[in-house]
Amino acid sequence: MNFILLLIIGIEIAFWVVIAAGLIARYVFQLPRLGLFLLALTPVLDLILLIAASADLLRGAAATTAHAIAAIYIAVSIVFGKHMIRWADERFRYYIMRQGSKPSRLYGYAYSRKYFKDWLKHVLAYVLGTGLLWVVIFLVNDAGRTGALSGTIKLWSLVVMIDLVISITYFIWPREAKHREKIHE
Repeated sequence: MNFILLLIIGIEIAFWVVIAAGLIARYVFQLPRLGLFLLALTPVLDLILLIAASADLLRGAAATTAHAIAAIYIAVSIVFGKHMIRWADERFRYYIMRQGSKPSRLYGYAYSRKYFKDWLKHVLAYVLGTGLLWVVIFLVNDAGRTGALSGTIKLWSLVVMIDLVISITYFIWPREAKHREKIHE
């Protein structure tokens, strides 16, 4: 298996382990500074991935889909990382610690607006990620070695457009609460 792909898998696992450790330190052991320190390590994981993928390509390796996924992972982590940590924090506090209010679910146009804002974040991640990919393509300057990167840019472009269509459909057909959820509200 490709080293970069294994590194991505390892860093994704480490990301969630660091978040869980940070939340446990913050809420279970009442160590908010340690919790904050652990949560702040998540960008360090992105930096490790960026350095490893760059070094691999600069040593002459042909770019693979794993290298492209590394750029996507980094961009998504930068744009959505804070939101993912907040999401995990709210659920940990409510479901594990039995504190605070139940995380709410959005319906109707409130959900449509949130999904559209998330689509805008997706576009930002796309711009950052494809920017990284274009920089690598430029630096390697060998279309034979970077074909996987340009292919990923094309595929991600299609995914962003499909996500836009999905976002628009939520304004046309707003998400409704399931019957069981309506009863419990």
